[in-house]
Amino acid sequence: MQLSNEDNLRLNVLLAQSLHAIRINEATMVVYALTEKGEAKVQLNPTARDEQYLRWVRELISLKVTGSPGGYPMFLKRWTRMGHANNTLDHMLLLGEPEAIVAMVHAPTLNHQQGKHAWWANPTTEVARRLLHYPDVVAGELGKEIAEYLLEFLPFEEVQRNVVETVQLCLQADLISDKKRHDLWKRAKRKNPYYVGFSFSKQNLPLDKPANNASVAIQQQLSSLIEQQNPYALQLCELLSDDGQKWLQTVKHSLQKPVDQDVVTFLFIAISQNFSLAFPENRGVREIELACVRADELCTGKCDCPDELNTVISALDSHHHPLLNATLMLAQLGEDTLIPIFAGNDSVGTVMRRRLEPLTTPILERIDVLMA
Repeated sequence: MQLSNEDNLRLNVLLAQSLHAIRINEATMVVYALTEKGEAKVQLNPTARDEQYLRWVRELISLKVTGSPGGYPMFLKRWTRMGHANNTLDHMLLLGEPEAIVAMVHAPTLNHQQGKHAWWANPTTEVARRLLHYPDVVAGELGKEIAEYLLEFLPFEEVQRNVVETVQLCLQADLISDKKRHDLWKRAKRKNPYYVGFSFSKQNLPLDKPANNASVAIQQQLSSLIEQQNPYALQLCELLSDDGQKWLQTVKHSLQKPVDQDVVTFLFIAISQNFSLAFPENRGVREIELACVRADELCTGKCDCPDELNTVISALDSHHHPLLNATLMLAQLGEDTLIPIFAGNDSVGTVMRRRLEPLTTPILERIDVLMA
């Protein structure tokens, strides 16, 4: 290392303080530090090429923080083998390495305060989306700040799966206002991935849609089972409620013009997450025909039927059985349902939608049954 005397002194003084995070602006050659008193900075005076000089700076920082000049490695296992098993998330905040921040925001133990420091150190869309996966961040003051940032950047996002995830994450709790929620819904008319983002939750969908006409009658027929928390009764009544009808309409919109395979996969994950009925397949049936046949057999007693489902079938009027049948079919869907369609091809747009028709047609038919 051949840092200038001035930089070496100022960096050592900086690193001797109690720091929360460090970031380096490579364009302006400035080292920023978040201290207990606020933000501090050191303007670097390179004695070599910027790239080489920044490497020396990071070596000094790493030596002070971890005891090794190696910095943040490509693989965490290697870091452990080097004898640094005691390095913590707080250490990673101090390395001045964007990759270290990206790694730490995937740690399951990250808390709101660490999230704030990570956001200061590397305020990118990748870090923002990841931080909104943490309930502590969503519930804290940082959540709304990140959601505002993501919404501002959203019109310029080109990766469709990122669009879906951004919408999904920003719709959590009260991160955004009702007005912004409605604005997102309006954009969905032009950009299908927005609908898929909305499909991850049945709550607060900006649609004006009443409950199914049969909802009241079925709730009366299943009232005792609902009190007993019968999962089949609860699932059916939830789909027939106003929130359930709005969600079904959202799924229907999502199925109309999906743009690529990632977006469709997200949609089927969303469908799976909105059902809580137990079936052998954890990630959905692989053949839609199996889902249709199994739903028919369960409703007609042609196969072993769970006792909780039998009680629902017995309590329902027979002309309401098609609603239960449709619910059972949709509840079997998941990302694995797409394997026969997407395996071995990378089709998008119109070609992909044509390939999906044998799958989407029976799904839309069941949705129409539940919304009739």
